[in-house]
Amino acid sequence: MRTRHIRLSDSLHRQAQKLAGQKGISTNQFVTEAVVEKISAILKFDGLQERAKLGSREHFKAILDKVPDRAPLPGDEL
Repeated sequence: MRTRHIRLSDSLHRQAQKLAGQKGISTNQFVTEAVVEKISAILKFDGLQERAKLGSREHFKAILDKVPDRAPLPGDEL
């Protein structure tokens, strides 16, 4: 693992320190987890967009047509 230097505003750094302390982890670990979460969210979103391109409204309607027409279960009503 290599050391990286990043620039954070003083207020952002204080918040990161405070929240890291509340979680009982180092500020470095807190920032690492935040970066991992952000990267994961972006990759997930990009992956979902790519999968969405593979779909079609016709296929969606064909699948919905297979669903039986019945009253909703109790608690599922609109």
